[in-house]
Amino acid sequence: MAKPLPKQEDDPGTWEFGRRSFLRASGWMGFFGFITIATVGALRMMFPRTLYEPPKVFKAGMPNEYLTDTVSEKYKDTERVWICRDEEKIYALVAICTHLGCTPRWLAAENKFKCPCHGSGFTFAGINFEGPAPRPLERAKITLTETGELLVDKGTTYRFENGDWDKPDAFIKV
Repeated sequence: MAKPLPKQEDDPGTWEFGRRSFLRASGWMGFFGFITIATVGALRMMFPRTLYEPPKVFKAGMPNEYLTDTVSEKYKDTERVWICRDEEKIYALVAICTHLGCTPRWLAAENKFKCPCHGSGFTFAGINFEGPAPRPLERAKITLTETGELLVDKGTTYRFENGDWDKPDAFIKV
């Protein structure tokens, strides 16, 4: 025997969603949406978009600390820069291979820089002569401070193919 269906007005499970209910729900959703966006914005403001990088300028000591025809690897690990000195000048080579960005090694016995990743070779001056490197190493800006110390700026680099290596800040005459 089938039970009779309850009457519409007596059914507690029936929920009518009319225009007034829709506007009330929309208003509350808008209010909570605004509060959420304002809270996220206030929290984001507490963490500024600042990039904390180490400074690109560093002091590399006095020029007489570097021997003639040598490569100093003193700053290779910390600054990725070699300080090279020949008979006429001191310059700072950036220790980043121009092929894929690996750090080459200085091989004193062979008098060359050799990249361990793909075998690119660079001369004492930083000119590429073997391997897939498309261009020579870059030089960093090097100047003297008022006290006579070497000041290397990695933020300014000089490229051989642009003729920048002859610019006055690309090396220091000794």
